[in-house]
Amino acid sequence: MKQFYTLLFAFVTSFTFAQIVPPATLQSYYTSVDFNTTGVALKEDLEDVTIDKHVNFLSYGDVWDASQVTDLESAGSSNVLLLYGYNDTDGEITTDRTRNKFDNGGGVGDWNREHVYPKSRGNPNLGTSGPGSDAQMLRPSDVQRNGQRGSLLFADKTVGQFSNGESGATNGGWYPGDEWKGDCARIIMYMYLRYGDRCIPTNVGVGSSSATPDDMIDLFLKWNAEDPVVDGGLEDVRNTYHGNTDNDYAQGNRNPFIDNPYLATVIWGGPDAQNRWEDLSVVDVEKNDVKLFPNPVNGNEVTIISNKSIIAEVYDILGKKVKVQTITPEQKTLNISGLSKGIYLVRLNSEVGSQTKRLIKQ
Repeated sequence: MKQFYTLLFAFVTSFTFAQIVPPATLQSYYTSVDFNTTGVALKEDLEDVTIDKHVNFLSYGDVWDASQVTDLESAGSSNVLLLYGYNDTDGEITTDRTRNKFDNGGGVGDWNREHVYPKSRGNPNLGTSGPGSDAQMLRPSDVQRNGQRGSLLFADKTVGQFSNGESGATNGGWYPGDEWKGDCARIIMYMYLRYGDRCIPTNVGVGSSSATPDDMIDLFLKWNAEDPVVDGGLEDVRNTYHGNTDNDYAQGNRNPFIDNPYLATVIWGGPDAQNRWEDLSVVDVEKNDVKLFPNPVNGNEVTIISNKSIIAEVYDILGKKVKVQTITPEQKTLNISGLSKGIYLVRLNSEVGSQTKRLIKQ
C-alpha cells in the first residue's frame, strides 16, 4: 500500500483534478482563493484566508462554553459527543461516546478539552493560549480516555484490530477510532494551515512525508479519504458556528478541509478524498436534500427521506460494498438486517448528484 501511494504522488502532476467551485454560501468566504491552482500554491491561498478570518481569539476558558454549543450530539441535545468514544452501553465510563454537556472538568466521569494536536508536540509547546486554545482543534473527550491518548502520535490500526471501530493504543501510537479518524486528520491539516511549522503533521502522526511537497504525511491523507465528512454532521455544525462572527464564541475562520476534504488531495495528492463541491452548479438549488435516520440505529431498518429516487450503496469500513438498494419517495426503508454492528458509509446516488453519510449500527 505504501508503494502504491508513493507511485500515486510521483505521477500526480499528470492527473486531472475535478473542478473545484465553492457553493454560493461559501464564495464570499473564499473569494481570495484561486481554486485553479494546485499543490503548495493552493495551500498558501488557504493559509491566508484561514489566518485572516481568525479574528476572535478564544481563551482556554471560552472553549468550555463554545464546546457546549458546537459539540452537541444533535440540535437541542443536552449531551456532547466525545472524541475517541464509541459505546454508551457497555458500562465503561472511558468508552462513552456522549456525556452531559455540563459534566465538564477534570475528574473521573467528566469530559475535558482534548488537544488533538498535543501541546507538547508543537514547536514550541502550544500552551493553553493562541494555538493551544484554538476551538477548531480542541474537542470534548472523556478525561481518562484523553489521558490514555496523552501525547501519543496518531497511528493506523493493524489488520483485525479494533473490529468494532474502537479507539486505542496501537503500534506505539494512538488510533482515534473509525468514527473519528477523518475528524482528526482534518484538524491536523487545519492546524498546519493556521500555524505553519509550529504544528507540522510529521510531529503528530506515524507516516511518511516523502511523497508530499512539504510535511504532510500519508496517514492523514488516507484517513481523510476513508472517513468523509457527514453532511450536516458534527464537523459541519462546528465549522458553520465558527465561521459566523455573530455567534458568541465564534473564531471567524473555517476549516477548509471540512468544507471540502478533496482540497487535501489537490494540495498533497494521495487517495481521492470526498469532493463535496463536485456536483455543484448554477442549478444547485435543485439538489436533492436527503435525510437518513435514526443514526445511530439499534434495529435493522433505516428511514431515508428523499424527494427523488436514489440508489443507496452501503460500504463497510474496509471499503467493501455490502448492500445496494433502491430508495423511492414511496419506499423509504433501507433494510440492514444482514449487517453486523459497526460503522458504515452510505453513498446516496440520485440524478442530481451524490451524498455520503456515515451510519452507525449499534
